[in-house]
Amino acid sequence: MLRVAQYFQKSDPGRQRRSNEDNVFARPPVFAVADGMGGARAGEVASKMVVEALEDGLPDGGTPEERLAGRIREANEHIHELAQSDPARAGMGTTMTAAYVADDEVSIAHVGDSRAYRMRDGDLEQMTRDHSLVGELVRRGKLTEAEAEEHPQRSVITRALGPEAVVDVDTWTFRAQAGDVFLLCSDGLTSMVDEARIVELLRETPDLQRAGQALIDEANRRGGRDNITVVLFRLEDVAGPATPADGTEQPTETGMQAPSTEEVRAAAAAASSSPAAPAREAAPRRTAPLPPRPGPPAAEPPRRRRRLGPLLAVLAVVVVIAAGGWIATRAVYFVGSDPSGFVTVYRGLPYQGPIGLRLYEPAYQSGVPATEIPAARRRQILDHRLRSGSDARDLVRKLELRQVG
Repeated sequence: MLRVAQYFQKSDPGRQRRSNEDNVFARPPVFAVADGMGGARAGEVASKMVVEALEDGLPDGGTPEERLAGRIREANEHIHELAQSDPARAGMGTTMTAAYVADDEVSIAHVGDSRAYRMRDGDLEQMTRDHSLVGELVRRGKLTEAEAEEHPQRSVITRALGPEAVVDVDTWTFRAQAGDVFLLCSDGLTSMVDEARIVELLRETPDLQRAGQALIDEANRRGGRDNITVVLFRLEDVAGPATPADGTEQPTETGMQAPSTEEVRAAAAAASSSPAAPAREAAPRRTAPLPPRPGPPAAEPPRRRRRLGPLLAVLAVVVVIAAGGWIATRAVYFVGSDPSGFVTVYRGLPYQGPIGLRLYEPAYQSGVPATEIPAARRRQILDHRLRSGSDARDLVRKLELRQVG
């Protein structure tokens, strides 16, 4: 089973446009790029409308292709109706290229000339076909790829959301494998940066945060004539080790009350009776942050006993270590949320002393934002209760698979 290990999303206005008519959506397992047309008063509205349609989720039932296409067709109807009713927005439209990550496949729905690529084993492959005038001429053998890149009518598209009441949505489903990197982008990237250079940048920069920014910077360096939108996501096996994208740790909230000796012993006993975990956990894979939005509420830590002074707090730490032992701290786990708001499994005791002594470390960071857990369940799940390693990991994987509601 595959899941998104890391992703990047950003939309940049470029160097020659005053406004940005592009919009982007990145919320695993769905990613999308929309490039609006018709001027800032119209194109930006159209691209925003189709992204907002994805915010509502996909319709129930059917294959991922059918669900993506269904939501896009609904958005097309609304865009078309608004364009017909508002003279200021007559003729507005938008492209849409969206991807859905399933267990071992990626489904794509596509309208317009934004693109989807797959990078596998160092090779880049375009997964969509441009709905554009030059794209059609290339398919008919009237133009070469090189001629199409310089053609004066390369920006003329033949299909978009909005101009017509009904739109044809192209869909495909591809088998995927761990390590695949998918790129979704508007033509503000591909019209400025050729595929050979895109490949070079992706090969040179494995970290998707730096790679995505490098692509945008390259498009701007070459002129930035249009808005530039880039989405990158990498897949991994859900059973595989989780390695941080940048090697950094994400600590849980500090100032938590140390657990009792009985809690440590009970959790350590549970861990010893569970299937053996590796002697040393792999470092967590850090997921890139979601689009800017209000920060998720951190799990509420137990109230700290104010009457304990710094000296008594230090003594409490010493007592815990002496009673439970450092080995016990390596056998117990708890689930919390990191500062960026993602559900994380920590190994050790949920305590950080006044002198910086920390009895825990991140063992696995999920791609699940804490805000996606219903409020009634959030406090139960992110309660820092001591667990065995298998119990903590099973709980988080159920969250990733949406089996916990």
